[in-house]
Amino acid sequence: MGSWRVRPCGLSAKAAKGFIGQTLTLGPDAIHDLLSDVAGAPPGPALVELAAQASGNPLYVRELVESLVREGGVTVGELADLRNTSLSTVRRSLAAALDSRLSFVRADALDMLRVASLLGREFAVGEVAALLGRSTIDISADLQEAVAAGILVDAGQRMTFRHPLIRQALYDGMPTALRVALHQDAARALDGIGGVEPQRVALQLLESGRVGDRWTRRWLADTASALAVRAPRIAAELLDRELEHGVADERDRAALSAALSQILVGAGEHEKAAVRARQALAVSREPADRGRMYWVLARALFSSGDNDAAVAALDQALEQDLPDAWRARLLASLAMFQRAGSGALEAADATARRALEIGETAGDTFAIAYALTDLWLNHSVQRRYLSALDCVDRALETLNATDDHADLRSYSLHARIFTLQNLSRWSDAEAALREARQFLLATDRTDDARFSVTAAVLTYWLGRWDDTLAELNSVDQSVSAMIYRGLRERGPMWLCHGVAALIAVRRDDRATADAHLRAGLRQPPVTIADRENTDFLLCAQALAAEQNGDQHLALSHLGDLLTREPGEMTLTHQWLPTVLRLALAVDDDSAAAAALEACRAEAAAEQVPARATAAADWCTGLYERDPAPLRSAVDHYRAVGVPVELAGALEDLAVVLAAHGNTAESKHLIGEALDLYGGFGAVWDIRRAEGRLRRYGIRRGVRGARIKRPAHGWDALTPTEHKIALLVAAGCSTPDIAQSMFLTRRTTQTHISHILAKLGKRSRVEIAREAFNRDPAAIPTDL
Repeated sequence: MGSWRVRPCGLSAKAAKGFIGQTLTLGPDAIHDLLSDVAGAPPGPALVELAAQASGNPLYVRELVESLVREGGVTVGELADLRNTSLSTVRRSLAAALDSRLSFVRADALDMLRVASLLGREFAVGEVAALLGRSTIDISADLQEAVAAGILVDAGQRMTFRHPLIRQALYDGMPTALRVALHQDAARALDGIGGVEPQRVALQLLESGRVGDRWTRRWLADTASALAVRAPRIAAELLDRELEHGVADERDRAALSAALSQILVGAGEHEKAAVRARQALAVSREPADRGRMYWVLARALFSSGDNDAAVAALDQALEQDLPDAWRARLLASLAMFQRAGSGALEAADATARRALEIGETAGDTFAIAYALTDLWLNHSVQRRYLSALDCVDRALETLNATDDHADLRSYSLHARIFTLQNLSRWSDAEAALREARQFLLATDRTDDARFSVTAAVLTYWLGRWDDTLAELNSVDQSVSAMIYRGLRERGPMWLCHGVAALIAVRRDDRATADAHLRAGLRQPPVTIADRENTDFLLCAQALAAEQNGDQHLALSHLGDLLTREPGEMTLTHQWLPTVLRLALAVDDDSAAAAALEACRAEAAAEQVPARATAAADWCTGLYERDPAPLRSAVDHYRAVGVPVELAGALEDLAVVLAAHGNTAESKHLIGEALDLYGGFGAVWDIRRAEGRLRRYGIRRGVRGARIKRPAHGWDALTPTEHKIALLVAAGCSTPDIAQSMFLTRRTTQTHISHILAKLGKRSRVEIAREAFNRDPAAIPTDL
């Protein structure tokens, strides 16, 4: 098809109808030839890029270029390329040209299509019927005509325009004043249907551009909470537009300001959120409204780094006459700030218990669950993980009784995964992650970036680093996107860069490591809550220094991990074996002894022996050059299935055994460690381990050469990528794959992009073809 030429110029209306109905698309070579024919010279890059909007349809390509040539939008020399013509001008010109091609459609069907174009490229039949004030049966003939003409296509429960350009032609064919009025009517009609997502109504209001409409303001005030979850930026723009226009009614102004401040907190725009919250407080009279605004104001102040002001705002609020439900919520928020801001764990615990008591009396689900998450956190700081797990399970049980409070439920699910890891229940943690993503799917929050970071931390320790990076690569690594809305802030941003940097260091990808370290270290931690999320970054920074030959600097980077501040959560024990190894390497016995003491203190604090206890055995064996406690650590890591820690403990046990002259067992164990490192792609760890054993005369090769996964081709796919490739071959969509594998859509798409790159392919069809050639028996057939 690459050399086939199409000349559809001068088509009659009948022929045009036939052309629109075709599903024919041209490849890049054929598009290049067609552009050359129409423009009179080979196309330049801008013209090629613009022609891509026609989705390979030869009619649309020709109409696009002919309209540009007629209006002087193309210069012709050695190449034919665009003049300084704005994209909007090009689209309007093309829309007009395509509009004339629609003259063969009956007037009633054309009216129906114009109304449908208001709803975007995809729409439900019932939505169009509601906008027209007609029944579905009344418009069925018009729909069938549009489908027969190839203007619309069936998309399951919805209809879609075959090409975006024809929808644009229909849309632009309406006078502006009519479009504005119709968008406003469409918003009301969609709201009246029931079951329509609030963001679809909001988009209609946004497109209308009208400000000051009474119905719009009431709808925004009533729907802002739900809209903030689904489409926070649209909600913020609508609310801000109304408030800037001026709202005379004091109650409306309070409601809209309150809604906007809460959305701005969720978007990470904390200073603006504080301003809007204060504006709402200035005109709010209802005690419940004031309670909510104080809650938002305190959150905005804390998130902007002013913990003292946040606590002061809550103290001021608690002096007022508030409903018990809001008093309990504010106390729960205060408990969070007392611990996260200054580490006042005892005060935070007392405040949380008071919040729980008042919340239970008031029967407020949010306050009860929020207070329980406070207590979960306090127990976790104290390493009382069974008590912490009980608190978070009680919080989830409370929240399961309602469909509200999705953010708090999300936070609680994160907390449960974290606690199960701390109890060394890794398979249970994976199951909890799957449960969490099922919840996200059920609440249409499947691309919650925070769960990608949680999944990244979990898969890091499980040694699935390619999966870890796919999770992280799917995330917008900005502060505003990386928050726990209304609960904890900013931590995921440090974790995101820290985990990525640590993998890059251990894989000896120094450029990537440096980029993540710079990004992660750019914003210094302010609160205790900030500090406890920077440990991955500190470890990556230390290993980078060790790579560069400066072990003293590496040790100094980890100095902060020798102690925890009061109320600090940081899991220092997971890094202390590295601290001790570096301290021994530079003969700093005081630092080594401090690391051992700190790790033993962490183990002693554990309510039941778990990760810290195993780390203490590891540190003890390394410091005392005693194989027995190191064997105990190895046995633990092997039993619970955590390969990253197992590899490190095996390496240190091999070194200690070699120092004792037990060369045979040392060779066996270092071979196992190197195999594990090879599976992670940890080439730096392999070099370091081989260097440590070389001084004892132990070299690679005892267990045979490790097979390195190739960079390209079918065998280059990771296990996760292999499964996804097979699901693509089975015809599964990205959402279906995400659901079946408990991934976000973005993470799934990241995996698909990696598959395409490794296979050197350009489409899902080509992935499917490769899968059928390579592994046809494994392709699912019962989906």
